[in-house]
Order: sequence, then structure tokens, then C-alpha cells
Amino acid sequence: MGRSLRSGRQLKSLSPPKQRVAARKAAASDVPKSKPAPAKAGRAKKAVQKQPAPKKEEVEKDSTASESGSESESGSDSESSDEVEKVAPVPLKKAKVAAKEESSEEDDSGSEEDSSEGEEEESEDDDGDDDQGFTDQNADWLKPKQSKMKLMDSDEDDDEDDDEFGSASEEGSDDEMLEVERQSRIIDEEMKLEQEEAESELRRTIAQQTSVYHLPTAEELEEDENRVVPPSELRERIDDILEVLADFKTRREPGRSRSEYIERLGQDMAELFGYLQELVDYFLSMFGPNECLEFLEASDKSRPLVVRVNTLKARRKDLAAALMKRGVRLDPLANWSKVGLKIYESTVPIGATPEYLAGHYMLQSAASMCPVMALGPQPGDRVMDMSAAPGGKTSYIAQLMRNKGVVIANDLKPERQKATVANLHRLGVRNAVTCCYDGRKIGAQMRNSFDRILLDAPCSGLGVISRDPSVKVQRTIPDVKRCAHLQKELLVAAIDALNHKSKKGGGYMVYSTCSVAVAENEEVVNYLLSKRDVKIVDAGLDFGTL
Repeated sequence: MGRSLRSGRQLKSLSPPKQRVAARKAAASDVPKSKPAPAKAGRAKKAVQKQPAPKKEEVEKDSTASESGSESESGSDSESSDEVEKVAPVPLKKAKVAAKEESSEEDDSGSEEDSSEGEEEESEDDDGDDDQGFTDQNADWLKPKQSKMKLMDSDEDDDEDDDEFGSASEEGSDDEMLEVERQSRIIDEEMKLEQEEAESELRRTIAQQTSVYHLPTAEELEEDENRVVPPSELRERIDDILEVLADFKTRREPGRSRSEYIERLGQDMAELFGYLQELVDYFLSMFGPNECLEFLEASDKSRPLVVRVNTLKARRKDLAAALMKRGVRLDPLANWSKVGLKIYESTVPIGATPEYLAGHYMLQSAASMCPVMALGPQPGDRVMDMSAAPGGKTSYIAQLMRNKGVVIANDLKPERQKATVANLHRLGVRNAVTCCYDGRKIGAQMRNSFDRILLDAPCSGLGVISRDPSVKVQRTIPDVKRCAHLQKELLVAAIDALNHKSKKGGGYMVYSTCSVAVAENEEVVNYLLSKRDVKIVDAGLDFGTL
């Protein structure tokens, strides 16, 4: 009996409230309407009184279970009381009917409260039923299985572990990643780093463009004279001044003129690169501030060693193979030269190899080859080199002429001509004649005598400081002016010695210097244009020209 009562309570708690009310009404309607005997009613009451109560343990598990038990008992009492009502007087029947209606209303009002507590009752009742061997059809979908609960708990634990040890798992998973995924991650990291660098550069640029640079005052400069200013500080100050000059209107210090910034810039450059102050000021007068800095930096860089192959005795590929066997690392000079080789590294002296002594090549810079290429001597021409020593350009002229025609190698100093004669013999030149005349008088002595003339005039050497660093402290502005005066005289004399009526398409002269000074180049050419009837033509070189 106790098992059936408990199962009845469980089924009522699981069914919705409206279904329970309908079930009660259906049970009441199924009771037979025949009046039983009075004795049977008394036995029914007695049987109801002897009905066992729920177990004590079950009541302790859930307090609501007792309430459902009382409802079931009341249901059983109602069945027995129906029989009694049929025998009882009418007033008693009316009272019991009213009591039933009140109880139904209470059930409806309390159904909402019972539904909220139903789930807890179900879970506890199901545990008890499992112990007693009872199973319910609704248990499968009302309560999740134990395995599913474990899986849900494990998923939550995994999420927590991932949050705590996410980085470790990512590092461990690198070995299991595909190559495409690994490369994609590397690219993402590089893009992120580039973005951070771009943002920092933008902030720094904004800060630099909006800041005002403080030019050192005279008192601050006096303090610098008593100490050695490190090169890093000088370079930083030069960069700051260049930035101010680039946007002088917004970056300059109030009350300071542009000339003050230029003066300070020249002093810092002269001290940083080791020049005379007047030379740096002269460079600043020719170039802009940024170009001047680039020129000074380029002048401090060493140039690669270049050799010119003497095609009168050797070919370039044969010479290159021979030098490479001796441990020389080299490359062709450039696309514009078919005879130049650029030397990077050598285990033997380049000026003392058997190939050099045999006259297979000549040590000559790439820049000194350009005037001869611009001159373009042809076999059978009559050519003069007015400043020939030590014979590098003269030998190249003879090489292009294939030892045909005549080359006059002139130089003012006889002691310099000794090297010219030695080189011509070593290189196998047979169509050259050396002489020592004053070039300023050649125009009167050899008027209209040459088809082509090369004048590589003596100069201050401001363009080859990388080859001769002594120019930084030895050349002055008076030296530049003196060289310019000499160049004008030589150039006029060379024009007088040039035959403009040459039948071989001659009448060409090339003027070249090793200086970047305007006084030694543009001003000299302008002077010649004003003194002689000549015109400037294209040199025929697609490089090294503006």
C-alpha cells in the first residue's frame, strides 16, 4: 500500500495542475451512484483509518512529499466518504459539497506554487524510486543522464583551463599546425609589428614637426669650446637644423634668422667631417643644406678599385679568369664600359701581378674613363692630350685608336712624364709622342693642328676627396680661384690648336676636371663661350649628366 501511495504522489506532482484537477473530477464521476449498506460504509471508514502513513525517511527528504501524500489520502477518503454521503442527511451532504469546492479552489491557487517546487521534488523522488526499483517514463527527458552531466562539467573545466593556460596550449599546438597556418601566423605577427612601428613613427614625426628647435646661443657655444663635443651630438644638431630649414616658417625660433641657422650648420659640418670652415661655406653656397650633407658623407666613403683592360694585349674575360685564379674577387664595372673591372678583394697586390707587369691592364678610376669615351677618338685621328701624366687617358686614347694615327701626350713637368713613358711602353702603345710644353702657349705654336683635343685641366680636386683626404685641410678658396684662372687660359689655347676644318669629322674638344666647384667648371665654360666662336654639344654619355 505504501508503494502505491508513493507512486500516486509522484505521478500527481509530475502532472500539470489542470490535469490533476481533471483527474479528480473524472475519478469522482466514475464512482457508482447506488447507495451502499451502512455497515459497509463503517468498514470503509475503518479501512481508511487503518491506512498506513508515509515513511519517516521519505518525509525528511522532501517536505512537499507529505503534502502530496495528504492529497492522495484525501482522495481515498473522498471515495469512502461518497458512500457515506449517500446515507447521511441532506445538510451534511451540502456541507461536504461546499468543502469540496473550497478544496478545489485551493488546489488551483496553489498549483502555481507547486509547479515551481515540482522539479526539486521530482529529482529527490526519482532518487528514492531508484532505490526502491521504481522507474518513470518521464525520467529520461526530465532529468539528464549522468554521462551528459559529466560531459557538461568537463566542458566547463576545459573552458577554464583554456583561459588560464591559453598561451601554453597555443605554443604546444604549433607543432601540430600546418605549414600554411604557421606562415599565416608569422605574417600576422609581422603585420602587427609593422603597424606598431608605423604608429610610433607617426607620433614621433608629429612631435618633431610641431616642436621648435632651440638654436644654441653665444654663451652656450662658448661652453662647447671648452669641451670636446661628441660626434653623435654634432650629428643630432645637424639633423635638427636641417629639419628647421625644411619648414623654417613654423619651426624656427622667434628672433632668429635663416643665416644664423646656416652659419651654425656650416660650423657643425666642418667640425664633424674635418673640413676647413671656408670650404664648407663654399659647398653650402653651391648646394642646398641637404645636398651638402650628402656630398660630405659621400666624400668620406671609399671607392672600389677599378682596372681598365688593355685590349691591345688582352681580353677582359681572359684577364678576369687569370685574376680570379690568383684569389681576386671582381665583377664587370658597368653596362656602359666593356673594358672595366671592379675589384672587391684581392690576396695579392693588384699593381704587382704578372698581368699588370705584362701590360694587360691599367689602374684607372671609372670617372677618368668617361672623358676619353666622350672624346671618341677614331683610328687615324690626330689627337692631343694637353695634360697627359701619368698616361692613363693617353693609353686609353691609343687603345681606342688601335695604335693607328698620332697621339701627342703633353705635360708641363718633365718629372711627371717619366711615369707616362713607362706606362706607354708597358701597355704596348706605339702611336704616342710625349712632350713638355706650356699648355698656355700650345695654341700659338700648333694652331689648327689637331682633330680632337682632351683637356683634363689641373684643378683643386674637390671632387676626389675620397681618394685624397688631404684636400679637406689643404685647399682654400684662393686655390680654387687660381686654378680657375689657369683653366681659362688652357681652354682658350686648346680651342686655338683645334682644327675646325678637319675632314675626319673632327674639331671636338673635351674639357674635364676633378672638382665640383662652379668656378672651375661652369664659369670657365662661360668664359670660353664669350671669347671664342664655339658651341656645346652632347657628350654622348647616358650617365653622369644632369
